[in-house]
Amino acid sequence: MSAIEVLQGDITRLEVDAVVNAANEHLEHGGGVAAAISRAGGPTIQAESDEWVRRHGPLRPGQAAVTGAGAMPARWVIHVVGPRYRPDQDNETLLGRAVVAALEAAAEHGARSIALPAISAGIFGYPRTEATRVIARTVADWLSRNPGVVDRVVLVGYDQATADDFRAAVAEVEGTAGHPPTDG
Repeated sequence: MSAIEVLQGDITRLEVDAVVNAANEHLEHGGGVAAAISRAGGPTIQAESDEWVRRHGPLRPGQAAVTGAGAMPARWVIHVVGPRYRPDQDNETLLGRAVVAALEAAAEHGARSIALPAISAGIFGYPRTEATRVIARTVADWLSRNPGVVDRVVLVGYDQATADDFRAAVAEVEGTAGHPPTDG
């Protein structure tokens, strides 16, 4: 049985198989979660990211790039690009695709545990409460369709407010699990 956990803290210190990086298209790890992962893992992460982009071109939405994790406890870093929030696009679908890409990449690499941050909720401007809800729901849906593939998914809020939003989102998902949606 797969479990979704919520933690407040530093994603770079977690003992999981894979850590998800909220990346930009060019895998230039200059700010936010990406910079923290690059600093914690060391120069190998940026070097492998640069090589990935040289070989495949910019990372597209719904695609994942996997590199080693360098000096971090994790084995892999799974880089995905979430949407830059705009009212005139389907932000929820784009964010969901990034989460699914991360989970699929974890499964393909044999990762049994994975940690995800609040993708797109930082400099990409996605409202945090909404982003955490989409991420939690997408993870729960993916786990229900792929039983036994990943044992542990950790949703990580660097600050308490983000962790609280993840907790509320997971409680909402667990409260509706197995119940058909209602029309209100």
